[in-house]
Amino acid sequence: MTDKTNPSIQGYRILRVIGQGGMSTVYLAEQESLGRKVALKVMLADVLADEVSRARFENEARTIARLEHPNIVGIFEVGRTSDGLPFYSMPYLSRGHLAQRRLAGDQPKVASILRSLLQALDYAHVRGVVHRDVKAENVLFDDADRPMLADFGIALRRGSNPRLTTAGLAVGSTAYMPPEQARGQDVDRRADLYSIGVLAWEMLVGRLPYNAGDALSMALRHVQEPIPRLPPALKQWQGFIDKAMAKRPEQRFASAQEMVDALDALERRSSRSFAAVEVPTAWMQEAPPASPRPRWLPLGAGAAVLAALGIGLAYVATRDDASPPPAPAVAATTTAPTPPAAPGYDEAQSLPGEAIVSGGSVAAYVANAEQQLRDGRLLAPRNANAWDSLDAAWRTNPTHPDTLRLTAALFDALNAASERALRAGDVAGARITFQRAQQLDERRGGTGASVALLRKRLADALDQRLTGLLAKPDTRPAAAALLADIAWLDLDPARERALRTRVGTLADNRTATAAATAPTAAVPIEIVAVTRADYARFASASGRAAAECGKGFLGRKLKWNNTGSDRKPVVCVSAADALAYAAWIGAQDGRHYRLPSAGELRAHPAPAAGWLTLCADRNCGTRMVSDRPKPLDASRGYDDIGLLLARAR
Repeated sequence: MTDKTNPSIQGYRILRVIGQGGMSTVYLAEQESLGRKVALKVMLADVLADEVSRARFENEARTIARLEHPNIVGIFEVGRTSDGLPFYSMPYLSRGHLAQRRLAGDQPKVASILRSLLQALDYAHVRGVVHRDVKAENVLFDDADRPMLADFGIALRRGSNPRLTTAGLAVGSTAYMPPEQARGQDVDRRADLYSIGVLAWEMLVGRLPYNAGDALSMALRHVQEPIPRLPPALKQWQGFIDKAMAKRPEQRFASAQEMVDALDALERRSSRSFAAVEVPTAWMQEAPPASPRPRWLPLGAGAAVLAALGIGLAYVATRDDASPPPAPAVAATTTAPTPPAAPGYDEAQSLPGEAIVSGGSVAAYVANAEQQLRDGRLLAPRNANAWDSLDAAWRTNPTHPDTLRLTAALFDALNAASERALRAGDVAGARITFQRAQQLDERRGGTGASVALLRKRLADALDQRLTGLLAKPDTRPAAAALLADIAWLDLDPARERALRTRVGTLADNRTATAAATAPTAAVPIEIVAVTRADYARFASASGRAAAECGKGFLGRKLKWNNTGSDRKPVVCVSAADALAYAAWIGAQDGRHYRLPSAGELRAHPAPAAGWLTLCADRNCGTRMVSDRPKPLDASRGYDDIGLLLARAR
């Protein structure tokens, strides 16, 4: 029988209250259509009229809805009660929260939980979401005992109303709060990493690193006191904790993935000592505060004290150990110094063009990049493309939420462009966009999982392209040519063998060779010699590294930019460089470029030797060159091999 004071929600039977906060109540309920238990978070009626509180509640629902990760509590449904109160339903996690676990000294278990939480935070941070309230009570466990990050009520995300996240307000829980958040300053993903450091210390030792009788004192200790020392049995963790809990954000780990890497390195260094150890009881005890954890902090004389110290602190909440996750804290306005603006872009390093605008702000670069993404200008033209604009944003503020959100958006756009190019048979275009996506994933500290997924999508696209080609008569040479330059895709060997068997590359080698060496009469072409000055523009725009090219006089390493002159054909470029340049220059002027065949070069004499379309082996690891009887390594350059392209007239 339900309490008559409980809300009425169609499709749900309210069982009992399992949590109460300043803005909402959490109920255990049964979803009648599926017969499953869920947690319902319902906004309180007396705060519905408050615009900021209502916006925060809606912000939490929107934030959770866009985050789908195995270690983030998801959302089932959003709606309103019969009385018009906003609510949303979530999985009911019955195995409690982290503050109820006793893990002191259990290093493997602590490391396992930290990895899960850091992977969840990395996923959120890349999408521009900063949690801002990471604490033990917001880590729940599902039936498989998997840690789940909950309560994004005060999360900072792209598109949030500025009134919800204004500098000068401090929201969160002081027991885990980094100094800059306590001061009411702007925060980024490194605030979450500080909280993870506090959480790691707490799990390892069995108590919080700082203890105080009230929230004001707790905030002061985080701001002023040195990072406490771990017991001797856990001393190998001290460097990890010191970096995570550094007072200044720039001294902390730069990303959640970097923190995972440091955790892995710590475990490798510790070797056999990375096991459960006993933590002396004395280390788990400290002079007890007035309450086990600071609770709601009312503003008053205490706030004035903090304001004098430069800490703009408002309502900050935690809750009893046995309680489920609380509703988000409601911040009240306090006085605090406005933090300095983000440093401007270094004009001495800036590049000319649309990507660089007056003021050098992240917002300007992001606005440029968003328009360039909409226009499909991912990598070109130079200094007016999303890649260059993002690079400027990274150099200005690499941890800004907009920079991180834009990084994810460009990564997704490069993925789509690479897949599109391969479906159209443009292997060179697919390759260059794939390699840029790889670079972007490395730059944002990704695990490589996203790139692995892209490889699979590209392999599927390649398969479909081959299927379409082989369905038509006399297209096996074209299919063989498609497979000639896919070493960069690093396919699973079994799958690559299967594709080549379907095409019959070996059986049709002579056909492919004849097609590659015959003059092309159907479409008039011209041979273009690429000068060193031409190639320099491409190298600057794409950031492509110089290929290996051997050694010259007195052992000097040869490169394309120290060999020859700007007006002469560029040398010391590899066949892979040539393909990338062809894709790039085609995007500049809208014409189609490719490597020429031997027959085309015989019909159109060129001023220098150059790479040919014809591969000398199945993987195109070696390529034929005009005026050379022997195949050459396609991955390196040669000081007597230029860059010639065939272009339709």
